Amino acid sequence: MMVKLKIRAVGTSAGVILPKETLSHMGVREGDELYLVESPDGYRITPYDPDFEEQLESARKGMDAYKNTLRELAK
Repeated sequence: MMVKLKIRAVGTSAGVILPKETLSHMGVREGDELYLVESPDGYRITPYDPDFEEQLESARKGMDAYKNTLRELAK
């Protein structure tokens, strides 16, 4: 899917308007945060915080390493 966006003046800044269908497809609504992430082939807009994903992956590794300890602490 490709959506053509037009840059518009917003006060002293510039912005783009995302169509309702795009927002719905992304699962976001007014007031939600989006992230502009640089990738090898350009930029992408995502509702997922890339820093949080890294933190979550670190937590998963720690939980895997201490699975038995966490199970005992949960009792």
